[in-house]
Amino acid sequence: MSTFTGFEAVWAERLGNLRNVVRQHVIAHQLAEHLGTARTALDVGCGQGTQTIQLARRGMAVTGVDPSSDLLAQMTTAAEAAGQPVRAVQGTIDDLDDVIDDEQFDLVCAHGLLMYLPDAAAAIKTLAERLVDGGVLSFTIRNGDALAYRPGIRGEYRAALAAFEGGDRYRSELGVDAAAHSRTQIEQWCVRAGLAITAWYGVRVLTDGVPADTTAGEVDLDACLAAEVEAGRRDPYRAFGSQLHFLATRRPPQ
Repeated sequence: MSTFTGFEAVWAERLGNLRNVVRQHVIAHQLAEHLGTARTALDVGCGQGTQTIQLARRGMAVTGVDPSSDLLAQMTTAAEAAGQPVRAVQGTIDDLDDVIDDEQFDLVCAHGLLMYLPDAAAAIKTLAERLVDGGVLSFTIRNGDALAYRPGIRGEYRAALAAFEGGDRYRSELGVDAAAHSRTQIEQWCVRAGLAITAWYGVRVLTDGVPADTTAGEVDLDACLAAEVEAGRRDPYRAFGSQLHFLATRRPPQ
């Protein structure tokens, strides 16, 4: 069971804030560079379907899986309004076998999911098994190498000091207890899952310190998004992203 369950309403209320707009835009921009000839996609933990619908707009046949019937209904409504049909399936990563049988996909996405699961390593393996050979897994993690960065740039120095010593646990902006992970961990887990990492990016580098209630209308949004895209793919900035976005390819059996 995800620790996110029960916080869906709070999530939905904040969809228009700057932090979420930046996150969704940057992930979509980064992912677009790695779609290749992919025609089918699975979005696990799709929520209200921002990325699901974006992929459908690119002509892909997309299945969105989420435990929340309310968020799936939002996705379906938005997809119909956009003229982009998607398949909505209620379920979790733990019951994929039950809800989508043995289907495999060219692209599998899990954005904003792994930090809320009890075993992220097992989740990566489960997601990898849903890929065709050569398929791409797109997933994000909370950046465990930079947990002190957000409180530090906010001037919350005691919280920053605590983050240096607090291990991999943290409290999200939604008030959810979650887990952060390091790049080293992800690299090891991907190897074990038969995946080769082809790229990684930072997500929400320059705006991670803004208050959670800051709206997109309070900034020069075009410039903000452009700057975030650049920061997310350039060293040393990308390493300070609130989340890290990985693209990994399933390797055929040797």
